[in-house]
Amino acid sequence: MKVSLGFSPCPNDTFIFDALVNHKIDTEGLEFETVLEDVETLNQWALQGKLDITKLSFPAFFQSLDKYVLLNAGSALGKGVGPLLISNNETGTPNDEINHFSIAIPGINTTANLLLSFAFPHAKNKIPMIFSAIEDAVLAGQADAGVIIHENRFTYRQKGLHKIMDLGEYWEEKMKLPVPLGGIAAKRRLPEDRIKKTDRLIRKSIEYAFANYPLITDYVKLHSQSMSKDVMRQHIELYVNSFSLDLSEEGKKAVEKLYEIFLTSQPLDYAIHSSGQFFLL
Repeated sequence: MKVSLGFSPCPNDTFIFDALVNHKIDTEGLEFETVLEDVETLNQWALQGKLDITKLSFPAFFQSLDKYVLLNAGSALGKGVGPLLISNNETGTPNDEINHFSIAIPGINTTANLLLSFAFPHAKNKIPMIFSAIEDAVLAGQADAGVIIHENRFTYRQKGLHKIMDLGEYWEEKMKLPVPLGGIAAKRRLPEDRIKKTDRLIRKSIEYAFANYPLITDYVKLHSQSMSKDVMRQHIELYVNSFSLDLSEEGKKAVEKLYEIFLTSQPLDYAIHSSGQFFLL
């Protein structure tokens, strides 16, 4: 029985799904047709209902509640994991200046963009681009600032860039909850037993990966391009944690709180038109 599955090539996702897609665990009769894409591409596909199981940012999930339900396993939440707002300016930047900046973002439907809107609701001049291009765009003066995610958290200083604000830290201070970045969602039209089996298998895949850590597998290396093993491990340790195994009540509360922020966010950013139960029971 084949199921389409999409996730990003970033180390946290390949770490999570390695055992599942490479048959290091028993997949209980399920066969996964995998596609690895940038998260904003996956977000756009989710809005179209393209894949059976998909990684996606929470704003994309909130717009797809009529199509997808969130699994308990595989999510990226945590403390100290949020996106960073950076610039080429070494001196401090007053908040009112940021409202007039051109800001490179890793996609309209990303949680990074929503957290930027949460911290700076009047910052309107946003330039969507692939996340890996943001540092260079700021360095080249194509944007006054940029919101960086993934491994760029660990490399921006080496490029001479400077942090304006940790947007995840701002969220944590205001909400007293972990930062919900992205989740794994399943199409509602799939049979319930298949959805629950997939959720169980993703958890088993993570448990297998944790049991063999700090090993960096060939599958993770293959998709990490020129990233060093140290950066891969930093990436995995930051984004894969107990919330990845199970959202828990605290994780679900954080997702629900982010949804409240989403509903009051800039109306031009999002199409708010769907409703449905969030979580897999």
